[in-house]
Amino acid sequence: MEFSAQQIAALLGGALYGNSNALVSDVAPIEQAQAKHLSFVTEEKYLPYLATTKAGVVLITRSLVEGKIAFPDGEGKAGGAFILVENARGAMGQLLQLVSKAMNPRKQGVEQPSFIAQGVAVPDDAYVGAFAYIGQNVRLGAGVQIYPNVYIGDNVTIGDNTVLYAGVKVYAHSVIGKDCILHAGVVIGSDGFGFEPDAQGVNQKIPQIGNVIIEDDVEIGANTTIDRAMMGSTIVRKNAKIDNLVQIAHNVEIGESTFCCAQVGIAGSSKVGKHCILAGQVGVAGHIEIADNCVFGAQTGVPNSIRKSGTYMGYPAIDAATWRRAVVRFKQSGQH
Repeated sequence: MEFSAQQIAALLGGALYGNSNALVSDVAPIEQAQAKHLSFVTEEKYLPYLATTKAGVVLITRSLVEGKIAFPDGEGKAGGAFILVENARGAMGQLLQLVSKAMNPRKQGVEQPSFIAQGVAVPDDAYVGAFAYIGQNVRLGAGVQIYPNVYIGDNVTIGDNTVLYAGVKVYAHSVIGKDCILHAGVVIGSDGFGFEPDAQGVNQKIPQIGNVIIEDDVEIGANTTIDRAMMGSTIVRKNAKIDNLVQIAHNVEIGESTFCCAQVGIAGSSKVGKHCILAGQVGVAGHIEIADNCVFGAQTGVPNSIRKSGTYMGYPAIDAATWRRAVVRFKQSGQH
C-alpha cells in the first residue's frame, strides 16, 4: 500500500514542502529511513538528520522548526517531502491506525468448533473464532471480535466493536464497554485475593461475589489480570490504558484516561484518580486514594494516600524533586 506526500498532507492538514509526488509504503526512524519510508521528528536532537535523511516523507512537529529551518517551496521534481504538523507523533499514530485497519481487516462469522450457549445472539457483523466458549445470557454488541480460545462466562456483557484476542478469559457477570481491546491472555473477573484465618489459624476463603466493570475505550495488555470485587465492582474507567503484566486487585477503581505501565500492582480497594501515570513496577498499597493528575516514576512505592497532584518517586512516594536531591545525598554519604 502506497501513499503520496500530497495524500498524507491532505489527510493530516499539514503544510507540505518538497516533492508532493513522493511515495511511501513503509515506516522507519529518520536516521535509517530510505526513499520509500515515512518517518517523523518530534525532538530537537533529530533535527540534524533533516539535512541528510533519505526518507520519502518526514512529518515534523511545527514548533521545532518554525523560524529556524527553511524548507523548499514548490513541488520539486525529486527527493523527499516534509510535512509540518502540530504534533508529529500524534499524526504518525493517526496514519498507522489507517494502515493497521488495512492490514488487519475485521472478521465476520462464527468458526467451528466453538460453543455458544442457546439463546445467545451473535450479531451479523461479529466474529467468533474457533474453540471460543460463550456462556449463558451473554450479550454481544455489534462488531464484536472474539478470537480463538476465548472464554466468556455466564451473564457477561460486551459492548460494540470490542476486541478480545486469543486466550482472553472473562469470568461471569463482568461488564465490558464498547471499543475496548483486550490482548492475549487477559483475565477479567478472577477471584479477589480474600482470606481470613479461623480460630485454628487456617486460612478460610472469603467468597468474592462482585464483578468487574470496564468502561468504553479501554485497552488492556497481554497477561494482565483484573480481579472481581468481594462485593460491588472493580472498575476501570473509560479511556484508561493498561500495559502487559499488570495486577489490579478486588474493588480497585482506575480513573478515566489513566495509564498503568508494565508490572504495576494495585492492592485491594484502592482508588486511582483520572489522568494519572503509573510507570513500570509501581506498587500501590490497599485501601488508599490517589488524586487526579499524579505521575509515579518507575518502581515507586505508594503506601499512603496521595491527596495532591504532582510527580512522585521513591519509597515511600515523595515529591520527585525532593527524591532526586535525596538520592544525590545518599550517593555522597556513601563516599565517606
